[in-house]
Amino acid sequence: MKRNATVNESKEARPAKRDPEGVRRDILSVAMEEFSQNGLSGARIDEIAARTRTSKRMIYYYFGDKEGLYQHVLEEAYGKVRGGESNLELDGLDPVAALGKLCRFTFDHHRRNPAFIRMVMIENIHHGRHMQLSRTIRALNQQAIEALEAVLTRGQDSGVFRLGVDPLELHWQISALSFFNVSNAATFSFIFGDGLFTADGQDTLSRHVADMVLRYVLQPEHMGAIAKDGQ
Repeated sequence: MKRNATVNESKEARPAKRDPEGVRRDILSVAMEEFSQNGLSGARIDEIAARTRTSKRMIYYYFGDKEGLYQHVLEEAYGKVRGGESNLELDGLDPVAALGKLCRFTFDHHRRNPAFIRMVMIENIHHGRHMQLSRTIRALNQQAIEALEAVLTRGQDSGVFRLGVDPLELHWQISALSFFNVSNAATFSFIFGDGLFTADGQDTLSRHVADMVLRYVLQPEHMGAIAKDGQ
């Protein structure tokens, strides 16, 4: 009886087996924080292992090595923003509403995910070397251009958007306006104050970014669509 009790206690004390996909997600989430805060060279696999209650061996089993983990984090970060764009269901909206919604989403995603912006900045320091090794990132971002092109084409076909707007250039403009808001927040707020970085200030900037982009693509006679659509 005593022996059976000991066996039962041993079973109860044994930790539950963790879901492999859950472990992988946890590692990527913590690694995003570690890499975005400390860069590729400064990030510590020991720290990631400790915070996820795994081991370096387990991390290397899933991702190969430190640079492999870093590349997977980049892919995960881009997958999240592109997945969010896909969920906007822009095809069901008129072109003005669709473009305005895309602009607002991009701005709001970036301000709520500063780790993503820092990861992009870090990868630029490395001259995009790890991105070049990833087929996933290129494919994900090509989908973003194609989705924007579809919105532009619908607007041009209906006579609302002017002709000659390049979707890649427009994507650059939306990204630039949204990126600067996060990448330069510390220096900008130190020099000019933090009024633009309050909740109200950020909401105003988000609306105005959408306004600027729409004014760039709309035919002059359709500028009233901005106020009508509530952008």
